Amino acid sequence: MKHSLLIIALLLRAWAINAQEFTRQDSLRGSITPERVWWDLNHYDLNIKIEPSKKFISGYNVVRYKVLKEAKTLQIDLQKPMQIVSVEQDGKKLRFSSEGNAHFIKLKKRQVPGAYNELKITYSGYPREAVRAPWDGGFSWKEDTNGNPFVATSCQGLGASVWWPNKDHMYDEVDSMRISATVPKDLMDVSNGQLESVEEKGDFKTYNWVVKNPINNYGVNVNIGDYTHFGETYQGENGPLQLDYYVLPENLEKAKKQFAQTPMMMRAFEHWFGPYPFYEDGFKLVEVPYLGMEHQSSVTYGNKFENGYLGRDLSGTGWGLQFDFIIIHEAGHEWFANNITYKDIADMWVHEGFTAYSENLYLDYHFGKKASAEYVIGTRSNIQNDRPIIGPYGVNKSGSGDMYYKGANILHTLRQLVEDDEKWRQILRGINKDFYHQTVTSEQIENYLSEKSGKDLSAFFDQYLRTTMIPTLEYKIDGETMSYRYVNIVEDFDMPIKITVDGSEKWLFPNTTWKTEELGGTQVDFDKNFYIETQKI
Repeated sequence: MKHSLLIIALLLRAWAINAQEFTRQDSLRGSITPERVWWDLNHYDLNIKIEPSKKFISGYNVVRYKVLKEAKTLQIDLQKPMQIVSVEQDGKKLRFSSEGNAHFIKLKKRQVPGAYNELKITYSGYPREAVRAPWDGGFSWKEDTNGNPFVATSCQGLGASVWWPNKDHMYDEVDSMRISATVPKDLMDVSNGQLESVEEKGDFKTYNWVVKNPINNYGVNVNIGDYTHFGETYQGENGPLQLDYYVLPENLEKAKKQFAQTPMMMRAFEHWFGPYPFYEDGFKLVEVPYLGMEHQSSVTYGNKFENGYLGRDLSGTGWGLQFDFIIIHEAGHEWFANNITYKDIADMWVHEGFTAYSENLYLDYHFGKKASAEYVIGTRSNIQNDRPIIGPYGVNKSGSGDMYYKGANILHTLRQLVEDDEKWRQILRGINKDFYHQTVTSEQIENYLSEKSGKDLSAFFDQYLRTTMIPTLEYKIDGETMSYRYVNIVEDFDMPIKITVDGSEKWLFPNTTWKTEELGGTQVDFDKNFYIETQKI
């Protein structure tokens, strides 16, 4: 009951925030509207021509969908300044009305539940140009050192509708996709999935890519450049997996050296998370003119072929320089973001918390448990505790950036509570198996972790995800006697912690009431693997 009251209070706060800060456009973008809910995505056939000299794109998207219940209006999203030219169904043009970036198509054909129908949406325009990709997304229109166009897309949060028309809400992933990108003939396009064919079209070439697995909208990308290619085959848990690399020619030798970390990443993550989720679509690293992004089976890379995050160690421990941050972090998203995808960006920590934690697990696999613990504890210096990790629902608004390293430390703390590393590994693998190719809520993941760990973690997650409070253990020591209690916590929070007394491990079970315990020693050290603060009284 207390847990329910806390959730109600938090929801009321979220609704109040919505009323104050968010607009009708936020709701049209971030909620499952009546014009979205009645149909289920089946297949996209995206055909797009990219003209770098004009910064102009044009084409069409064929949307195949299954009718869930009868309706007469369907919502498609496309952001200004892009424009829909026409909409057709069964060869008949349809009328549509627009409300900002949401477009409501008036259907003529009866929509029979269980039937599959298609819409062809023709569009064109000058897409939004990314100012600071990937954080401020859109198209990156750049040039390489030889003056050739070097072009890429990035659109997480902003939405894929910034450059192509689609059902731009994360709850409904398309089952499969074809991407046909037409580019100047002296350039190459690299997109998601496997390259099926290349067609010569005068001064242009069309690259046809086929995605056989479900894919989230923001994971779809086009990358255009004077690419050279190399690759290798990785023998993974599900058999041979093709690893392909596309880089600018001048970076080929650096890439061959740096990308040797890719099979190392695969070994570590298949160990911890289970098989790579997209064997049929392969895995690619693609050089781009920005830092990088987790585009599904087409991970983009711009970390200058050096270890760390642009050469820096985000943990301050030295361990962050033992791996290329973009290779490890963005590829980690293949499991958390692409295999398992949030339904609402408010729950984005499911992507970023688990993936930030994957950096730690990579170190654990290759450098040992001590290295991994030092790294994740070191990243606490990046935590701001400015606002809750979980954001307001239904308005396309994420929570605090603390979802990365506070999220990682939440999971690292939970590993200590499980007290069995093999059990913890099986829980992580189980998440990827039991939610395979699904969209999820934070609540589903929280409940799963409670069930599989055998612990009621409701107060634990309310504390760390829904407040900015860090549990503080107040204590006082008199000889070999210690008194302690928690402050700065939600109701029912009673997480045990581990200490050492004269070198011997001991568990404490604090709550809001003062407890007194005989320690049998005088030298007390608190286990730093638990994300709490301590205060001596």
